Amino acid sequence: MSSITEKISIKEKIGYSLGDFAANLIFQTLMTFLAYFYTDVFKIQGDIAAVIIFVGGMAGAFFTPVMGVIADRTNTRWGKFRPWILWTSVPFGVIALLAFTTPNFSPSGRIAYALITYILLVIVYTANNLPYATLSGVLTGNMSERNSISSYRFTAVTVAQFIIQVILLPLVLIVGDGDRAVGFEYVMGIFAFIGVICFIITFLTTKERITPPAEQNTSVKQDLIDLSKNRPWVIMLIVTIFIFITLALKGGNYIYYFENYLSQNDLNEFLQFIGFFGMVDGFNSFLIGMGLTPITLPEDPASIGFGIFNGSGIILMIIAIALSKPIADKYGKRDLFIVALSVATLSQFLFLFIPAQNVGWVFICQIVHGFSYGLTIPLLWAMIADVADWSEWKNNRRATAIIFSAMLFGLKAGLAIGGSLVAAILSFYGYQPPAEGTVIIQSEQAINGILMTMSVYPAITFLVALVALFFYEINKSTEVLLEGELGKRRQQGLETLEQENLK
Repeated sequence: MSSITEKISIKEKIGYSLGDFAANLIFQTLMTFLAYFYTDVFKIQGDIAAVIIFVGGMAGAFFTPVMGVIADRTNTRWGKFRPWILWTSVPFGVIALLAFTTPNFSPSGRIAYALITYILLVIVYTANNLPYATLSGVLTGNMSERNSISSYRFTAVTVAQFIIQVILLPLVLIVGDGDRAVGFEYVMGIFAFIGVICFIITFLTTKERITPPAEQNTSVKQDLIDLSKNRPWVIMLIVTIFIFITLALKGGNYIYYFENYLSQNDLNEFLQFIGFFGMVDGFNSFLIGMGLTPITLPEDPASIGFGIFNGSGIILMIIAIALSKPIADKYGKRDLFIVALSVATLSQFLFLFIPAQNVGWVFICQIVHGFSYGLTIPLLWAMIADVADWSEWKNNRRATAIIFSAMLFGLKAGLAIGGSLVAAILSFYGYQPPAEGTVIIQSEQAINGILMTMSVYPAITFLVALVALFFYEINKSTEVLLEGELGKRRQQGLETLEQENLK
């Protein structure tokens, strides 16, 4: 008899994590570059881009509960959730490529194309990622193993984030030979292919172990009633919405901050000071000595600095993710989340006081922020799995997908709100996207809008999530209680089922 709290193999943890790596090649691109892609590459007005991002994102958000109901009621020989990862893999890759393609349409045609492809993308993302996220709640009932699975998963997420935030923009410029539209299309084609392969590996290497009680037969209405009475779910929904508003808001603004706020001369001097150009020259000498073609960097320091800025934060995130599990095991997820998010909020706010010439302090703030926020990355989804346990413990009914779907609704809503806010705020402050091959000196008001979107606005939304966490009641002692009591119930259920099969 297989125990529902058994250890999960490293192979399965890696296989599971590849699914989030694949999804985040697209998701991180949406968070970091979607507003920029629409305004500066596809040449859509900022206020219209804001509407597209909001409408498309909310369409995905409202589809999420529907997908949760469908997934909870899916029954195949592969389980409830794994099949959806397989079924959506190819459509996800194809639509992701289309969403970052720039056909030569009229202005109204570009708007319609962007809206349709973005809506399709967030819908197929939901049909893929909701079952994927829910799968983490049924791989095992062991709380420590869940923390471990989350650490593997979000290490993979952070690797994808590193690729997108550090490498993507220079790669777009190199592959497109300076043409960002062509570069985005080529690079997203590569990412789509890699993503399909990773999704298939996730499907093949994972196993669903936690199943609803055999006697369970609930309706959608009963699931919604259970949700409404689940206070930890309400709190985590609020936390999820405001975390992802913040991520989309600050992440989407970074490229504008580097291109328009920071002093390009001081940024170039900083890159020389840290030895970046010398390192590239040394690497090129090595390539030439091997008879290979040297790499050619983009000429503007903003795109290089942007990549190193993101990379410095992501490296610290990876270290923090590795430390998150043992700290969470000892002190509990909630308490670690509160402390780490407090530091992340403060470090984000401090960008307000850094002059455009003090590039070094920009990177120091990013390093502190990357480490502190990195500690929280594995916690969110592990806590949502705990919320599913809480619901089962309270109601003796398990509806994993509907709980995860509510949280993914928060993710989509946060992404839609935060992403649209980037374009809307910059448009409100008078930001003017440059025409092809030209440079625009932004107004003082536009520069101030970029700075506020880098500091004050994301600090406010992070703060809302932080306050909500103080009302979350699943602390360390409650985690132990849930694991112990549900473990006994599930074991008894397995033994009863075996006895009935022997009759």
